[in-house]
Amino acid sequence: MNNIVEFVSSNDLTKHKIYNNLQCNIDEVKILQYLTKQYINGITNAICIDILKHFYNTEKFEHLEKIQLIKNLLGLGWIEQVNISNTKISELSTLEIINTTVCLSTSFLKLLELGNLKLVLPKVTPYNDQLEYLQDQFNKINLTLKLSNLKYDFKKDSPNISNLELKLQKIQNLITQRLEITKTPIMLESFFSENKLSNEEQTIFLALLKEEYGNNDESIRDMNSLLALISNDDYEKIKYRPLLEDSGILISNSIIDYDEILTPFGTISRNYYILDTILYKISHPNTKPKRKAKIKLDTIIKEQKIFELIEPKKSLDDLVLNQKTTETLNTLLSQVNKDVINKLKLWGIKDKKKGIDARIIFYGHAGTGKTATALALAKELKKQILSFDCSKILSMYIGESEKNVRAIFDNYKDICIQTKSEPILLLNEADQFLSNRVEGNTSSSDKMHNQMQNIFLEQIENFDGILIATTNLLDSIDKAFSRRFNYKIEFLKPSIEQREELWKKLIPSKLPLIENFDFSKLKKYDLTGGQIELIIKNTAYKVAANDSLFFNEDVFIQEINKELNNKFDNENKVGFFS
Repeated sequence: MNNIVEFVSSNDLTKHKIYNNLQCNIDEVKILQYLTKQYINGITNAICIDILKHFYNTEKFEHLEKIQLIKNLLGLGWIEQVNISNTKISELSTLEIINTTVCLSTSFLKLLELGNLKLVLPKVTPYNDQLEYLQDQFNKINLTLKLSNLKYDFKKDSPNISNLELKLQKIQNLITQRLEITKTPIMLESFFSENKLSNEEQTIFLALLKEEYGNNDESIRDMNSLLALISNDDYEKIKYRPLLEDSGILISNSIIDYDEILTPFGTISRNYYILDTILYKISHPNTKPKRKAKIKLDTIIKEQKIFELIEPKKSLDDLVLNQKTTETLNTLLSQVNKDVINKLKLWGIKDKKKGIDARIIFYGHAGTGKTATALALAKELKKQILSFDCSKILSMYIGESEKNVRAIFDNYKDICIQTKSEPILLLNEADQFLSNRVEGNTSSSDKMHNQMQNIFLEQIENFDGILIATTNLLDSIDKAFSRRFNYKIEFLKPSIEQREELWKKLIPSKLPLIENFDFSKLKKYDLTGGQIELIIKNTAYKVAANDSLFFNEDVFIQEINKELNNKFDNENKVGFFS
């Protein structure tokens, strides 16, 4: 106890044996001396404003200039917040610190008692079981976490960082030495070897395993915290990010997985966890399963015949659309922005439990880009898209149309739950769902049609997520449906300038066009983007099958005339022409 008595009674703290270990200036050490006096007199906690009042004149606001002293001591780990939050010390505002309750940390009290920072490691002995091994590994994670926080709060050449790095190296050496003399295999080490996990991936796994063992004050399940554990700076965070992506070994080998949650700030956060099958196998043989592995969307789609999974490839910038349509789409994107959704929740306009949702109608002539735009919109929102062809609903489900309209939405909800995702639901050619209901004396088929629409109306009303319905005609849409869609976006036929742009974009760069090919000869024909794409394919088949032909304007114009004269109906299948 001599060290403690000498410390609290010293008039020249610079001569005390722990002064150099503290790496503090004299004002910061005086604060520690004051808190130590309070501590040995039974007062363990203190509010920062009271500490500063003891040393500085509050009437002249001197204490405000000295708040940094408290912040430095928090960062060095000699004092700690009593009510711990997940906020980093560097992110705390001045006013937050001034009213924070603090106490001396265990690290400082040990230093004061022992008089030095030497890390006393146990004697090197073999591991008796995996729990002993995990104890050392978790101590290593604790040190890594402290070191990570300090690196982001203080300069890398801080003496306290050097001390932690030394301790970390000693613990790592201890683990290595104990493993070398351990004859009984450690399952976790074998597991790391089998899956060829790098040191960084092992650290991530051990950090998550430590989370499973108890309720920690500071969660390290989110991506940013896990990356900070294995990174020295922001550059390394970017470098190691793929380790936590779906393509990384940890996820692709079904070792860990994640839940996606909407944060209060409107961003999507990933919380990672170890799959229960792995916990059972390695560390918790008696633990009952809590979570099931997330099923991939493409796996589910392969097992059913209702939806088609389409991966978006083109962005909105790749499309040629009417300017008014583009403006409306940009408005839509801005209104489903996460920040906007968060504001709506804050104002009580939107349910806090719901994510991004929108019900959208794309209407206009066939071939004007409605489906292509739906796919591009999905790409902008970083979502996959499930497509259902509404024109098949009657032919597929004769006599059970009403039942199977509900099945479309029930299956969509089940897929979202199983895959823990929210793909966009695309209802292509939804004319018969959206058209006016038949009134007056109706036949049995009309009654069935009305009932089918009533069910569809009910499902639209209760739909959570993003739904896009495409239709060629808006005039015949029932008003009850129209009211339930947030956005109704018209797709017009392309102008003459847009047609030229479409020709240039849709003709593949590898197509051997004649020199000085004149696109202006093609733009004058009143065609949609869909028609232009079809004509390009048919022309390519024709030239490929006839060696005497080549890609000039005339060979395209021949196919254009066939399309405009509706002669395709009497021809063979697409691509095979004489």
